[in-house]
This record gives sequence, C-alpha cells and structure tokens, in this order.
Amino acid sequence: MFDSKVLIPLSATVVLVLSNAVVHAGTDAKAAPAKKPTEPPFGCFFSQMDDHLAESSAYAKPVWNLHDTLKLPDWLSVSLEQRVRYESLSRQFHADAHGGDQQIGLVSCLSLEAHYEALRIGTEWLDARQFGADSGSLLNNTHVNTLDLLQGYVAWAERNVFDSGIGAEVILGRQTLNFGSRRLVARNVFRNTINAFTGVRLRLQDPGHWQFNGFVTLPVGRYPNNPNALLANRHAWDEELYNTWFSGGFFEWYGLPWQTNAELYLYHLSEGDQANNATRKRRLFTPGVRWYRKPAKGELDFQLETVGQFGTVRATIAASDSDDLTHQAWFQHVTLGYTVTWPWTPRLALYYDYASGDSNPNDHRSERFDSLFGARRFEYGPTGIYGVVGRSNLSSPGYRLSVAPHSDVQAFFTHRFFWLAENRDAWTTTGLRDRTGMAGNDIGHQLEIAVRWNINSSLNLETGWTHLFKERFALQAPRAPEGDEVDYFYVQSLLRF
Repeated sequence: MFDSKVLIPLSATVVLVLSNAVVHAGTDAKAAPAKKPTEPPFGCFFSQMDDHLAESSAYAKPVWNLHDTLKLPDWLSVSLEQRVRYESLSRQFHADAHGGDQQIGLVSCLSLEAHYEALRIGTEWLDARQFGADSGSLLNNTHVNTLDLLQGYVAWAERNVFDSGIGAEVILGRQTLNFGSRRLVARNVFRNTINAFTGVRLRLQDPGHWQFNGFVTLPVGRYPNNPNALLANRHAWDEELYNTWFSGGFFEWYGLPWQTNAELYLYHLSEGDQANNATRKRRLFTPGVRWYRKPAKGELDFQLETVGQFGTVRATIAASDSDDLTHQAWFQHVTLGYTVTWPWTPRLALYYDYASGDSNPNDHRSERFDSLFGARRFEYGPTGIYGVVGRSNLSSPGYRLSVAPHSDVQAFFTHRFFWLAENRDAWTTTGLRDRTGMAGNDIGHQLEIAVRWNINSSLNLETGWTHLFKERFALQAPRAPEGDEVDYFYVQSLLRF
C-alpha cells in the first residue's frame, strides 16, 4: 500500500517546510516575549482560543495573521489554519485486515467572528480530506469530511451580570463542546474531523471559584459515511441527527484546599433512528466526578475521575425494540505525577484506566462502557489511521516521562499495557472478539515517542513513532491479522494565519 509517487513529493514538502521554519525561527527569536502564553493544541482550535469571560486570551496571537495583514476592523476576527500530516502503518491489528497503510491528511479551517459589545456572530468552516489511501484502507468519517459548516452561532457574553460579579455566556446554534478532562465530550485535536452539536449552551462563572455549563443539543452527523465516497473525497452536507438529543450539566470548583479542583457532571444521550442514520437507540445517563491537582514544579499532581453509566441500548443497529438491553457500566481513571525542578523540567506520571466490558455475551445486559463524544489521543496514543484502543472493555496501566529541552520544544515517552477488562467481550476499536474467552485478555503493550517544535505562534511541527507489541489476544482471537508487531509513524505541520 506504500506508494513512492506519494512519498517523493511529500519528502520535498517536508524539507521545504523545515527550511522555511529555520529561517523564520531566527527572525522571530529577538522579538519573543519574556513570558510566553500557552501553546494552543495541534489542531484547528481557533474558536476555543478566546474565552469571552476571561480578561485575556490564554494563547499567543499568530505572528502572521490575516486580521493585521488585511487591516480589518477591531470588531471582526478572522483566522485560517491548515494542517498537513503524513502517517504510515507497517502492519494491521484490525479484524480481517492485511498489509500496511498510509495517508496524507489535509485539514483546513476558516473562522470568522463579528462582535458588537456583548453580542457575537460567528462561523467556522472545516475541510478535512485524505490523499494516498487506497481500497484497502479502513477509511471512515473521522478521516474525511470535505468542506462543511463546523460552527454557526449567535452568542452573548457579559463578565459582570447586574454587578453581581458573575459572568454569563449564551451560545445558540451549531457549535463544538469541550468539557473537563475531555474523556467524554471533546473538540477533537489529533483527529482530522471534529464533533459538532446544534442547540443552546449556557455558561455561568464566578472567576477563580466556580463555573457551570448546561446544554441541550442535537449531535451533527458527518456525511458521507461510505468508504468509497470517502476515498474519493466526495462531498455531502452534514446534518443534525433530529431524533437524537445530547444534553447535560457540568459544574467546576476551583481553588479548593491543597490547590485542588473538582468537577461534577451528568450527561444524557437519547438516540433515535432516521433515514440515513441507523442507531442502537442508546438511552444513557452518565454521571461523573473528577478531582485533580495541576502539575507544578517540585510538587505532586494527581487526577481521579470516576464515571458511572446506566440506561438501555439495543444489541445491534438491526435489532428491534424488544431486544433492548439493560445497560450498566463504569469507568475509572487515576494519575499520579511529579515534576522535578531540574533542567528540561522532567515530569514522570503513572496512569491507570479501567473501562468496564460485557462479562456475558449471552445475557440480556450491556456492561461495556460508552465514551460518548470523548477524545483519546492524549492518553492512548495517536488516532488517525492508528487509534489502537478506546475507553471500552479496557484495563490499562502505564507511565509517561515528558521533558522540555527548550522553551519551544516539548517531548514525551509513554509506555502503556493493554488488557481486556472482560475476555469474552470485544477489543472494540478493531472488531476482534472471542466469545469463548479462550484467547485470554492480553492485547499487548505500546511504546510511544513524540516531539513538538513551536517555531513561532504561527508555525508548529510535530513528529512521533508508536510501536505495538501484540500479545495473546491480538494474535489468537478469531479473524486476527498476521504479524506480532505494528509500527506507526507520523509527521505534521500546522500553519496559523
């Protein structure tokens, strides 16, 4: 599946980007501020950069930006972002898959927002497409979603409502959501496409003390979702899933004793079929709590998140209402970290995740945890054409060492171990399942190394390598592909204007 006609021009492109980066890095070094703002995530994220209840943006303004170049008025904001990523996979781990794979993902994002006093009107367009894939590639609509409306909203924000000291914000229309740890509701970063929702969101905030988010939305379905159409980068307009509702409330407390913070939340998903979207009719309530302390030099940090889940779900999308299963599941995450006051600011963190699986495939119960609309790259490795595990039927300890050898460079090394929580349930991201349990529950373990270079506030580069050592289940489960190891490699650039 590897095509030299793709690799040769790609190599020239990477060399050109790196050459330009070095030139501009030297040019901009003299003007760098003493205290740098937080670097934004490595993905189309402009709409999340400005918190309109905060005094100032947490992120650096792009040094090359359209607003200043075009001499636009202060009431109009505009941003163009473009990411290119080459990724390759040496072997497969999905059911019935063969050989390697590769893909060049191209994601472009245009954001426009006009504001007058407390009122804003905004729109964001995203175009995600791929090149280099072939008929053997496992494409889906997390890889491709050609030009479509990601956000289109009207918003109002006031930092001091009725002189109460409380800030309030209301957003009405199509929008993205990003809450808490991002394990259940997230605006995707590494993934090519981004989850969107249409509805209303209310945010209340007492700065430095607490914040509340409440929302009622319709998830937006991404189209087309046919592999042949995605391979050809064909276009179809996204549509709201009018028979599906996703709502919830999310409360955060800041500055608790011992520099800790806490979150308490409840999500509700009520899913229904429509003409172009058959579903499992999930009726799920998902309550959760998170308690955490942020990393700081010379101090311990931790994170403890516990999530329950209950409701009903169909066994398959083809099942009838009489086949609804009683659903009860749960998820647990634990992190313990320490940041050393040495050069390079090394931080060592220990992790453990448990997401329940279905203990008996023959009873009338569902126990497999559903991660809703969460992101997973930041804990389980790259997604894209890799995406080895998700937060379902999983038991996974691991550790990570992260360093910053320069103020503009970050790197980390991660080692994680993967077991099925229930050996008769599926390895959910691959389609592999042994209902007898004879293949055991040991999937394998994974090494990952990644490095990011923030050349300036407009140009970022990142590369990474991941190696999966397959163990018994990944080798012996029915329909398991050949090969006992998998290598995944990526290199990407991000331009912000």
